[in-house]
Amino acid sequence: MKKIIALVYALLLSSNVWAVDGFSVEYGQTDYSGDNANMARLGAQWDWKKPLVTKGNWLLTGYWEVSAGSWNGQNRGGKDYNTADIGFTPVFRLQQKNFSWAAPYVEAGIGVHMLSNTHITADREFSTAFQFGDHLGAGLRFGDKHRFDLGYRFQHLSNASIKDPNPGINFSQIRLAYHF
Repeated sequence: MKKIIALVYALLLSSNVWAVDGFSVEYGQTDYSGDNANMARLGAQWDWKKPLVTKGNWLLTGYWEVSAGSWNGQNRGGKDYNTADIGFTPVFRLQQKNFSWAAPYVEAGIGVHMLSNTHITADREFSTAFQFGDHLGAGLRFGDKHRFDLGYRFQHLSNASIKDPNPGINFSQIRLAYHF
C-alpha cells in the first residue's frame, strides 16, 4: 500500500496538467477507553475557481482534496495495527473575501475513503474498507499572499451502515497547509 501511495503522489507532483493549488499535512488522534489511534496524512488541494456565493465581505467557496495517510491503532495489550487511508473530499469553505494579514474561516466536507485494513485495534474493526469521511473545521489563513493555513478539524469516518458492524471512528486533527 505504501508503494501505491508513493505512486499517487509522484503522479500528482509530476505534471503541470494537475495545477495543484496547495498541499497539506495533518495529524490526528482518537481515544476510546484505552484503545486509541493516531493518524498522519498528506493532502493536495485544487481550489474551485469561482465562489458559490458572495455576500458583503464573505464568500462561500471550496476545493477538492485528495489525501493519503496512515493510521496506527494501539490497544491496551500493546499490539499495533497499521492502516493506509486514501481519500477524496469536496470541501466547502466560508471565508472573508478581503482581508489583510490574516482571516478566519469555517469549513465542512463529506468524501470517500478506502482503507487497507479493517482492523483498527483488537477491539475495533470496520466491516468494510470503504468508508465515508465527513469533517467540520475552523482555522486561519495568514502570511504573505495568505499562503499559510492553520486549522483544526473534527473528522468522523464510517460506512453509513452499508454493512454491520459500523463502529465508526472520530479524529481530532491539526492541519497545516501551504497554498501556491
